[in-house]
This record gives sequence, C-alpha cells and structure tokens, in this order.
Amino acid sequence: MDLPALLSGLPDEPRVVVTGNHATPWTLLGLVDESLASYRLWVLNAQRGVPDRDGVTYETPFVGPGMRRSPRLRYTPSRLSLVPRLFTTTQPPDLVLLHTTRPRDGRVSLGTEVNVLPAAVEAARARGGRVVAQVSDRVPWTYGDAELDLASIDVLVEAEEPAVAGPSGAGGIDAEAAAIGAQVAARVGDGATLQAGIGAVPDAALRGLTGRRGLRVWTEMFSDSVLALEQAGALDRDVPVQASFLFGSPELLAWVDRNPRVQMIRTETANDPGLIARNPGMTSINTALQVDLFGQANASRIHARIHSGFGGQTDFIVGALHSRGGQALMALRSWHPKADCSTIVPMVDEPVTSFQVTAVLTEQGAAELAGQDERTQARHLIEHAAHPRVREELWEEAVALGLA
Repeated sequence: MDLPALLSGLPDEPRVVVTGNHATPWTLLGLVDESLASYRLWVLNAQRGVPDRDGVTYETPFVGPGMRRSPRLRYTPSRLSLVPRLFTTTQPPDLVLLHTTRPRDGRVSLGTEVNVLPAAVEAARARGGRVVAQVSDRVPWTYGDAELDLASIDVLVEAEEPAVAGPSGAGGIDAEAAAIGAQVAARVGDGATLQAGIGAVPDAALRGLTGRRGLRVWTEMFSDSVLALEQAGALDRDVPVQASFLFGSPELLAWVDRNPRVQMIRTETANDPGLIARNPGMTSINTALQVDLFGQANASRIHARIHSGFGGQTDFIVGALHSRGGQALMALRSWHPKADCSTIVPMVDEPVTSFQVTAVLTEQGAAELAGQDERTQARHLIEHAAHPRVREELWEEAVALGLA
C-alpha cells in the first residue's frame, strides 16, 4: 500500500496523531495535510509550523506553541500518565504519524520521542487504523520502548530533514535561574533519583549537581543537563537513564544513539506514580506560573486561557512524595519578568495544576511546606520565597484569608 491509497481509505474527518515536541515528521505531516480536506490533528506539545487552516481542528492534552491561542483548539485536561487511555476511549486514532530511524533487522526506533506513541500505535492497529513512519538516518537509535516492529507500520516515507534537535536549555540560564538552581541542588544528595521539568530553572538545578555521585535519572524528559551529569561522572553507571522523550544539542543526540545507558520508556511506565515512588530519593523538580499562600500552583493557564497543561507534574509530585527519602520541589522566579508581577500570590485565580509540594524555591530562598500547618506555610512563602516588593501586601492578604 502506498501513502495516497492509505489516505483515501480514511474515514471523514479522521483523527491524526502525530509525534510532537521536537520530533515532528514535518515532510510526512505536510503530505497528509495536502491530501485531507479536514481532519483532527492530535499532537502533544505541538511546535510552531503545524498546519494552521480551516478544516484542521487541534486536539491535545498539552498545548505547545504551535497550537496556543488557536480558536480551533480543543484542549483535553489530563494527567500525562492517563493520556494513553484517551486512545482507547474518547479519542481513538485513525492515523498515527511517526518519525523513526531506517529499519534494521525488522525494527525501527522512535529515537527521541516515545511518550504516548506506543499506545497510539496499538490503539490504531486494534481498530483498523493506519500507521505511517517518516524514516531518516538523522534520527538516533534508542532502545527500550522506542523499538518498534516493522509489522506495526503500514507505510514508510523517506525524508532527510535536518537533525531532530531542540533547545539545549543552557543558554537560558541567567543569574536568577542559576541562583534558584543552586537552592535546589543544595537539597539533593548522592544517590538521589532525578526528574526535572522543562525550562531554565530545572536545567540549572541539574547542572548544579555535577559534584554529586551515584545519581539516577527517571524522568519524563531530559536534555543536555543530563549529559553534563554523565560527563562529570555524577550518574550511577550501573543504572540506565530512563525517560520518555528527550531533546537538545547534536552532541546529546550523538550520545544517545545506540547507547545502552539510555532506555526510553513509554508514558504509562515513566509517569506511573507507583513506579516513580519505587525510586530511591526521588526528587521531582518542576516550575509554575504562580504559587499561592495555600501551596497551590498554577502551571497551566494565563488569564483563564490554556497555556500548556498538567503534563507530568502531578504524576511526579505524587510519586516523589511517596518515595523513601523523596521530595517534590517547585522552583520558580519570585517575580515574573514579562508580566512584571509577583509569582507568589494570595490565591491563584486560575485552575490549580498541583499543590502541597515539599518546598517552594525562588532566588529569594526556600519556603518549607511539607508537614507544616497552613499558617506556617503561608509565613514561609512570604518570608522566604516572595519578592520583598510584595511581602507587605501578601501579609495583608494572609490576614484576610485567615492565614496570619
């Protein structure tokens, strides 16, 4: 079967699930878009450049810059660990588009992006849907759940696009991010297991751990900061780096290629709170747009409009808190530079993404929350995490809220 014949057999307005993040098969997606008058485009963290026209309805549980603020966006709130269930319930795929290596010994590798794709492929095959892969020599071969039998794929399309790389993160680490990263790093000892979200602050935290030894990585994603830990000898050589997706520099992609030290795992495994909790000293490092005096965090919405989504934050916070010696850290700047406002607020006025972490860390200091009564939590947030410009105002609000 060739691609035109495959596409002609799809139902009206099919659901097309596409590799997201920084592994999108752009050539293949363009061919599909040219062939379908209307369809539902399902992408996790879609980057800029996805088809944007009448007839294309966006669907996602995690909004990326390519879909943000679109009037055709249909956002589905969901913890990332539960997203694979959507494919067998409310959002079954008709067509799955992958970006893979060339076949070797009857298999391909999903390279940098595993995530929810195995679940999407399985759901599509179970209901008679189709799977197409764009293959390239520039996709690194990774092991674990990234490896896929050719029998699962209907059509291969060759396209040599530029190397599948994304931002490495190091260039975005300014003095404030470095200060927050140092606060985080000071709390992490030898032998801990690490998970870090996306952004300059979590990246700075990991880069501040190069002097540790015996560290492990069990995470949703990673970038060049993990490679820096490996090069510094900080990682436990007997335990593989386990993650669901990755992006970063060409050097990082070269390191993961055919590297048994890196094992890619599907979302149902990576984000299962019960499995996360089994890791020793599990340390979850995430960030937020706002944290309020009740310890609630908004990491998803700006002015009531969806900005991203739950992602894996809730999964890893719960898993880390149940790990022996684990901790869930919320790391953010005390002052939002673009919005010119405090990130520590009396009460978040957006839907809550997560709550009750171990501690909230800013460049101002560390606010300890775990095990503290709510008045002590509020006091710690005001005195140790909030920017000095708003502390007096926050105290007034705390009194009004019964927290002082």
